[in-house]
Amino acid sequence: MKGMKIGWIGVGVMGRSMCGHLMEAGCAARVYNRTAEKCAPLAGKGAVVCKTPAEVAAESDVIFSIVGFPCDVEQVLLGEDGVLAHAKPGSVVVDMTTSEPSLAVRVYEAAKARGIAALDAPVSGGDLGAREATLAIMVGGEAEAFERVRPLLETMGRNVRLMGGPGAGQHTKMCNQILIAGTMIGVVESLLYAQRAGMDLDAVIDVIGSGAAGSWSINNLGRRIAKGDFNPGFFIKHFVKDMGIALAEAKAMNLALPGLALANQFYVAAQAMGLENLGTQGLYQVLERLNGIAR
Repeated sequence: MKGMKIGWIGVGVMGRSMCGHLMEAGCAARVYNRTAEKCAPLAGKGAVVCKTPAEVAAESDVIFSIVGFPCDVEQVLLGEDGVLAHAKPGSVVVDMTTSEPSLAVRVYEAAKARGIAALDAPVSGGDLGAREATLAIMVGGEAEAFERVRPLLETMGRNVRLMGGPGAGQHTKMCNQILIAGTMIGVVESLLYAQRAGMDLDAVIDVIGSGAAGSWSINNLGRRIAKGDFNPGFFIKHFVKDMGIALAEAKAMNLALPGLALANQFYVAAQAMGLENLGTQGLYQVLERLNGIAR
C-alpha cells in the first residue's frame, strides 16, 4: 500500500477523513473537490490538489469518489472531463457515493469497455465512522477488483464485504437506509416522549440504549439530540435523495414499503422547513414543531 498512487474526488464531511486514513497509511494522493478550499487540510498533509477529475484520474492507480448525488457521479465519472475518459487501463474506480444501482451498472460497463475496473462501494457509519475508520463498506463488482483494493478499503472501514456483482453494493446500502429511516422515527418519538415527561434524555439513553431497543442511532444520534447538536454527520438533503432511490427501486420491483414512504414524508417536511442542511437527527425538530414544542 505504501507509495500507491490514489485519487480522491469529494472531500466533504466524510471524504476528507477517509482519504486522510489512506495518506497516513502511505498512499500518495491527488484530490479534487468542487469547492477547492475544502482540499486545504489534505494539501497540508501532502496531497496534490487537482483542478478536474480528469487530472486526478490520469496519474492514479485507484480512484475513489464520494460525492453528493447521482448527477454528480455521472459528471465526475462519465463526463467528458471525468474519470473514465482519462484513467489508465488497468486502474480501478471505486465510487463510494450512495447512488442508484442502475448507475453503478452503467459505470461498470463503461469502465470495462476501457479496460478499467469499477466497484460501487457505499458506506455506513457517518462522520464518526469516517473519522475513526470503522465504516461498514458494502461493495458491488468483480471479485478480482475487490481483492486488489481490499487493503485500502480495510484502512477506512471495519466491516468490508463484497455483496455481489455491479450494483450490489448500492442495493445493500438501500437496505441500510430503509432500516435507518424507520429507526430514526423511533429514536425521535422516544426522546420527545422523554422530554415531555420531564426525563433526562441522556439518562434515558443510558438505559434503553443498552437493552433490546439499543441501536447505533439512539446511542450516537440520540446523544446529539440530547445535546441540541444538529450538525450534519449526514445531511438531511442527502438522506432524502437516498430514500427517493430506495422508493424508486421498490416501485420497479412492485414492492410496497409504507414505513419508508412515511419516513420520507417527514424528511421532505424537514426540507420544506429549511432544515435540509442539518444532520438526519434534525428530524427531531420536525416533530417538535408538530407537537408545538418551542426550541
